[in-house]
Amino acid sequence: MNTERTDTVEARAARHAALSDPSRLRIVDLLTLGDLSPSEIRTTLGIAGNLVTHHLNALESAGMVARSRSEADKRRSYIHLTDNALVGLTPGRTEGASRVVFVCTANSARSQLAAALWATHSSIPATSGGTRPAEQIAVGAIATANRHDLDLPQEPPRALGAVLTDSDFVVTVCDNAHEELGVAGHLHWSIPDPVRVGTDDAFDTAYDELERRIAELAPRLTAT
Repeated sequence: MNTERTDTVEARAARHAALSDPSRLRIVDLLTLGDLSPSEIRTTLGIAGNLVTHHLNALESAGMVARSRSEADKRRSYIHLTDNALVGLTPGRTEGASRVVFVCTANSARSQLAAALWATHSSIPATSGGTRPAEQIAVGAIATANRHDLDLPQEPPRALGAVLTDSDFVVTVCDNAHEELGVAGHLHWSIPDPVRVGTDDAFDTAYDELERRIAELAPRLTAT
């Protein structure tokens, strides 16, 4: 017997079993493009908090979701899909957009890298902004872009209010910005701030996570 193949089939079966409940299927659909806190899931689905906890525990047991602590409010956590969550399954959520706006607090690293990465994956225009913009792009972000042959925009950090329009598709890539904006954003990616750590590894980790998420989102976002 091929043990590895049997284990793979059993893992897939566990994921399918976890998704047999309509609420858990809806949770996974929501998480295919962005991270959500348990309270945001409760509000979106309109179900009791104890049921959200039950469903998240079932998805976690099947290896489909994991939790991370908010860098802003340490009492808050975000739920995200694991790398293998959708292996053998088909995501069900698509969106439309005329322009994508990536947002972080300072608009000096993550949102700048995200806008530049987006241009390599999609023809839909993209830009970035910050809720409290810094004076200049972080040196670490520039160095990361250079290491990956990525062209960063020439504009300095800008305030979100100066770039945002009502028709933009907003992706927050910073817990602080997301929690400050609340429901104003369409998607949230809970990506640790590399500027706080300041190392090449921290910036490369943020870059890799942005690259992975953008590669997944781009083919599922259609121009409007």
